[in-house]
Amino acid sequence: MKIVFSGTGLATSGALVVGVMEGGQFTASAKQIDKKTGGAVKRAIKASRFNGKAGQNLMIVAPQGTRLDRVLVVGMGKPGHMSELSLQKLGGGIYAALAYSGSKTAAVLVDAHEKSKLTLPVMAAAVAEGARLRSYRFDSYQTKGVSNASGTGNGNGKPLITTLSIGCKGAIRAKETFKARTKVADGVFMTRDLVTEPPNVLYPASLAKRCQELTKLGVKVEVLGEVQMKRLGMGALLGVGQGSIRESKLVVMQWKGLKGKAPKKGPEARAYMPLCFVGKGVTFDTGGISLKPSGGMEDMKYDMGGSGVVIGLMKALAGRKARCNAVGVVGLAENMPGANAQRPSDVVTSMSGQTIEVLNTDAEGRLVLADALHYANNRFKPKFIVDLATLTGAIIVSLGNEYAGMFADNDRLAEQLTEAGEITGEKLWRMPLGDEYDKMLKSDIADMKNISGGRGAGSITAAQFLQRFVGRTPWAHLDIAGVTWSKKDMDLSPKGATAFGVRLLDRMVADNHEVKKK
Repeated sequence: MKIVFSGTGLATSGALVVGVMEGGQFTASAKQIDKKTGGAVKRAIKASRFNGKAGQNLMIVAPQGTRLDRVLVVGMGKPGHMSELSLQKLGGGIYAALAYSGSKTAAVLVDAHEKSKLTLPVMAAAVAEGARLRSYRFDSYQTKGVSNASGTGNGNGKPLITTLSIGCKGAIRAKETFKARTKVADGVFMTRDLVTEPPNVLYPASLAKRCQELTKLGVKVEVLGEVQMKRLGMGALLGVGQGSIRESKLVVMQWKGLKGKAPKKGPEARAYMPLCFVGKGVTFDTGGISLKPSGGMEDMKYDMGGSGVVIGLMKALAGRKARCNAVGVVGLAENMPGANAQRPSDVVTSMSGQTIEVLNTDAEGRLVLADALHYANNRFKPKFIVDLATLTGAIIVSLGNEYAGMFADNDRLAEQLTEAGEITGEKLWRMPLGDEYDKMLKSDIADMKNISGGRGAGSITAAQFLQRFVGRTPWAHLDIAGVTWSKKDMDLSPKGATAFGVRLLDRMVADNHEVKKK
């Protein structure tokens, strides 16, 4: 779908979208189309339960006095509560309502409101961003006509709408504001693509190859194979993949958005320090010898969701030319119960030199991350590290599918992540860390074991395990097991891969860690 920005004139064909505030207060555009249609908007509202609340919409088909296909009246909620996120959700709702409606073009008119603190260009860009995010579609393997999710539409499941025009005063500035946001959306779409791919198509080597696509944007990409990882002593990561015929990989992606030599001292020197993001990339997780139940195992293709977010984030940062230095490291393996698979009670030596007793081969993500975290920290000495992983089912028991769990050893980093989560709607809930939990990982024969062995605090002990591999570097771990995949349509994404974390981390970087232009 093409998104364009235009002036405030009423469209003469296709679909027209206007807003109404909660309580029935018309925007200027709503008043204009209501007058042109002889009061059709007011009559339709009076005959319905629509009152302008956020998330409501009302469709008027073939309105009199126009050549329009339809007018979509959308609820904008309370003016004082309007935010970028609420407008993004509005844009997502507009796309969902019109994609299969029959109209090929649609025009959204965005009006200023005295109680809104947002400028019109920002409002328009937010609506456009929401529509773009909601328009994602993965149909690479559909060779025959199928109906869309609702069972309606044109019979082959493909949206009819081809162009969405966003009309507002200051359209040129809105277009410029949207330009950076659409680069972030590109990163989101890449993550969704990767997470959705079937595991016979996406495995460590092929995922590493997809990472190399980022070189076109100026990202330096290195791929380490098993020989190199053995030389580095990555016994924890390699142990996970040893039961698979697929070779494990470690991919390093570097974006250098700050040109020139870094100052040796002062705040500017700190600004040049790399921001580091590490992702778990288990491209399929059977559980290994500690085999998972067959029911629902098909979902384990998205156990590489953390790596998918890191890759999408690197694409977003490079795409919008972020003024920072960033490093993405992803550990890639396939956890299979082959003849050479790791056994429960094996002891492996991590790159850090710490030994790990593997009591459960299905607690494999933390083993992959152990070596990836140590490698990233030791090589790049970053300003901070954020890792992402679909690490534990226990976090879903704790938080459901609404929040990701956050564990952090640095309050400032935790606050920056939380604030970015609130702004983007990718919400985080901080969970505890502590010596009491750390002691639960004590092993009788090694430095640690990879599970506590008890039923409680599964997500916390997993985070405690990871903390042992980051040294004193400020660090946060995001357990995204409950938010990486959705079984229902959401405001900004259709059901399936969500790419939760790309927009969150991009916003955190943009608000706190980029060098401003002088």
